[in-house]
Amino acid sequence: MDKFKEAPNNPFDAPVPGQGLTDKPGNYPWEHPPEFTDTMEASEYIWDKLTEPLFAQQIIGMLDAGVPVEAIARVVVFAGFTEGKFTPDVGFMLAETVMKMIATIGFTGNVKKFKISMQDLTNKNEMKAILNIKSKNEELEKAAKSLGKDIKAMPEQKGLMAPPQPQEEEVA
Repeated sequence: MDKFKEAPNNPFDAPVPGQGLTDKPGNYPWEHPPEFTDTMEASEYIWDKLTEPLFAQQIIGMLDAGVPVEAIARVVVFAGFTEGKFTPDVGFMLAETVMKMIATIGFTGNVKKFKISMQDLTNKNEMKAILNIKSKNEELEKAAKSLGKDIKAMPEQKGLMAPPQPQEEEVA
């Protein structure tokens, strides 16, 4: 008789609502006093970790691949909190400093172009393509007007799989 194997993602293998209120306190690192309460000590610890050769190479690779400095800094600060290194308020005060550390590693690692902010995700090639499409549409409208047709007056199809709209025949 074959035994049933449990699915890797069992939706029933989750904490019961309110279980966190009944668990024994102190199960997680952030439930204990933080290792660093001084922002200067915490920033020195983070700098030491960021400048380890393997970690620095990973940061340079991410910056080179287009990951913004802000995104990497958020991960570093959040990881410091979850590991119990510092409290969330100390992490918030460290955010700008960590971003500067990561940018410094990028400059030192000769990354030519990297994004600082997560809002800086626009790609100039995509913007050029959008402007190109807009100019092509304007050219199409001009060509249609020269032929005596109005593109905007033409019926639009509702969707890709919608049946075509019946077109009126022109009387010549």
